[in-house]
Amino acid sequence: MPLDVIVLVLVGALLHATWNALVKAGSEKSLDAAMVALGAAVVALPFLPLMPLPKSEAWPYILVSALFQFVYFQLVAASYRAGDIGLVYPLMRGVAPLIVASTSYTVVGEALTTGAVAGISTICAGVLTLAFESRKGGKHAIMLALCNACVIASYTYVDGIGARVSGNPISYTLWMALLPPVLLFTWAFIRRGIKPVLRHVFHHWWRGLIGGAGSIAAYGLALWAMTKAPVATVAALRETSILFAVVISIVFLKERVSVWRVAAAAIIALGALLLKLA
Repeated sequence: MPLDVIVLVLVGALLHATWNALVKAGSEKSLDAAMVALGAAVVALPFLPLMPLPKSEAWPYILVSALFQFVYFQLVAASYRAGDIGLVYPLMRGVAPLIVASTSYTVVGEALTTGAVAGISTICAGVLTLAFESRKGGKHAIMLALCNACVIASYTYVDGIGARVSGNPISYTLWMALLPPVLLFTWAFIRRGIKPVLRHVFHHWWRGLIGGAGSIAAYGLALWAMTKAPVATVAALRETSILFAVVISIVFLKERVSVWRVAAAAIIALGALLLKLA
């Protein structure tokens, strides 16, 4: 994998960890997750006139992606309500690339090199190691995180293929960001009522804007990288976001440091090196 692709994917990983931490720290996680999606759409809108439309072949992927994104944000919020970030985030982000790597040849016909397989396996082992340090979330949190890992793997394929056939991965990313907040806020209005939702948005708009900008930038970088390198390899390298999440959890969320986190950081760093050499 080229060095510039690795660097940009790592930047995207940092942005991804940041918006997840914003949702975790929020008081209304479902609404905060919806606001992140809305913030991404707001950031995307000004750039749409500057970009060409995705090719017609990409629109079915955009529609299917919106449905997966709706489920994804709902499960993110539910998972963070049920368990702490030390359990949920590693499971969600660690199991997904395992699914992608084990099915990439069948789905997209990509055969991985031995080095890439070693890097993917090492990163996933490091990410999953973090789950051992925090098991207080119980079976419910674990099941929610594993379900979301399946959703992540699914939209990774949908958007990876969609970005390739769109003719312009940036344009695909911008258009893909518009539909999820419509679905999420429609659902929120039905469940909570219009006034409570709007009141929360009014007081916490900054959380959605910052998180949304980080979300769309992170995913845009990943989709661009998927046009330059194998989908499974990019998907695995994105999971280094857990390193940034650990730092954020310690510095900003004041969570404890454990030997599991130190060990996992070393393992993930080794996996990233193996991917660079693949």
